[in-house]
Amino acid sequence: MQTPPDNATVSASGEQGILEAAEILFAEKGFDAVSMSAIAKLANTSKPNIYHHFKNKDELYLAIIKTAVQRASSLLDELEGAPGTFRQRLARFSAGQLDNIIAHGRSTQLVLREALSGNSERARETANYMVSEVFNRLVAMVRHGQENGELREDIDPTLAAFMIESANMFYFQTMPIMKNIPEINYADDAGAFTEGVMDIIFNGVLQK
Repeated sequence: MQTPPDNATVSASGEQGILEAAEILFAEKGFDAVSMSAIAKLANTSKPNIYHHFKNKDELYLAIIKTAVQRASSLLDELEGAPGTFRQRLARFSAGQLDNIIAHGRSTQLVLREALSGNSERARETANYMVSEVFNRLVAMVRHGQENGELREDIDPTLAAFMIESANMFYFQTMPIMKNIPEINYADDAGAFTEGVMDIIFNGVLQK
């Protein structure tokens, strides 16, 4: 997995500064290796002040995860009532989500780690939150496109949603590798990648 591009500095104060410091340390070292004292030091605050905002380290960690997931959920909020076809909305969601994933690399890394671990209550809560806030709503958007006659009725909407989500996450994880493959011309152009993926999803690869 790539190293998140964000610089390891804290620019905010108060609760936001705590979240920012915790995100930096969790992304660098993992949940178990980070202490509340280290978070307090990087956030330039005290441990009692952290506990004023968050009752324990788990709650602080989940707050970071939920903020990351909420970005994609907010994007869906904007698109659900937006003008245009369902095809256009799905394409805009894919492009916007990939921009968010890359811009917030540290929190993306945390979401991926928790979603893939699956061996703790925290991981299960993260996965459930991701499904309810983003995946189910993306599936609903595909279904609405089917009901509206714009998208094929015989496709599995959950599979279509998985394809969109997985393509974006794979791009994020493999960006450093792609830059070393001469044939790839979208390593530094997430927009071109999204446009190409959505074109294949909508139009396939067979000659018509």
